[in-house]
Amino acid sequence: MAERRNNRQGRRNRGQQELFFDYTLLFIVLFLLGFGLVMLYSTSSYDASLNYGDSAYFLKKQIGATILGLAAMIVVANIPYHFWERFATLGYIVSIVMILLIIPFGIEANGAKRWLRIAGISVQPAEIAKLGMILFLASLICRMGRKIRSGKGFLIVLMTPVPVSLLVWQVTENMSSAIIILGIAVLMLFVSCPDYKRFILLGLGGAAVCALAIFIIVNAADSGSLGVRGTRILAWLDPEAYASGKGFQTLQALYAIGSGGILGKGLGQSMQKLGFLPEAQNDMIFSIICEELGLFGAISILLMFILLIWRFMVIANNASDLFGALLVVGVMGHIAIQVILNVAVVTNTIPNTGISLPFISYGGSSVLFLLIEIGIVLSVGRGIRLKDL
Repeated sequence: MAERRNNRQGRRNRGQQELFFDYTLLFIVLFLLGFGLVMLYSTSSYDASLNYGDSAYFLKKQIGATILGLAAMIVVANIPYHFWERFATLGYIVSIVMILLIIPFGIEANGAKRWLRIAGISVQPAEIAKLGMILFLASLICRMGRKIRSGKGFLIVLMTPVPVSLLVWQVTENMSSAIIILGIAVLMLFVSCPDYKRFILLGLGGAAVCALAIFIIVNAADSGSLGVRGTRILAWLDPEAYASGKGFQTLQALYAIGSGGILGKGLGQSMQKLGFLPEAQNDMIFSIICEELGLFGAISILLMFILLIWRFMVIANNASDLFGALLVVGVMGHIAIQVILNVAVVTNTIPNTGISLPFISYGGSSVLFLLIEIGIVLSVGRGIRLKDL
């Protein structure tokens, strides 16, 4: 009798381990999606009604992409994550090919040629490149093993994302996505090879290059030969001097943030979204959150992102193998860097690079691939035993 009871207990424990699911992570993602839809409607209803005759125009398109993304997330979450390892190299190649296809077949919108139409759906290859880079680097680092600790191995991994980043930057003119791809690689490399001296030197070198570029641009301001990016840096340093040009959007975003105060004007009560702040539903939606919900609302949503990063760290630390841990680290790096860049741009901490706020800004490609990445994280989480937590 005792032996039978022990067998039943053993089967029950195994069942619990197999059925583990990170409901906290899922709740946070669903909350961000729901909050994003509410803020998207609040932010875009005036512009949508004025230009499309339907105040819910942007909301409907985002809901469609969200539903598709949730379906993809559920499917991916139920597929063992090692299944994707065999497609890692293919994903890297496909990313490059799709970026190059933008040259002859790209769709231009808002002055940028960044989209491809596939099966009637607009897809941004830069989002595919981020996911492809996460898969490829996780596979590459696992294959290299201890070789990654050598100088040659370190450089191989560090240089792997450079071709894709350069293509994203030059072909799609999307510097922010290029920075994110490089940032994902650096974070995954840091986790697998925590040689602090190399990363300190890498950081100092990057800071020196940025400082030199700013110095050159400032000194060349009088020549009138600056391009769009050079003008953006000057507008970042002195937005009021470029109030009618590149500094206009930044100034309007700062006005929105400043007028929100501690508790905000109230949901739907923003003034800046009424034609003053261009593309408020995209890159600048965080400023409308600050205006309508105040500092309290802005901090609350940032805390939700911090909780999301914390869940990623828990899953990565308890993943059953290095490949799974690196996948989660890659997704964590993608979302964390994108949130930091978006908030920094809106608050004029860095030059305007045009980057969306994950799960909240308008953008079907972004939310679709973000949810696919969340599905991969959930798949890794399903391999964790409860006793490990």
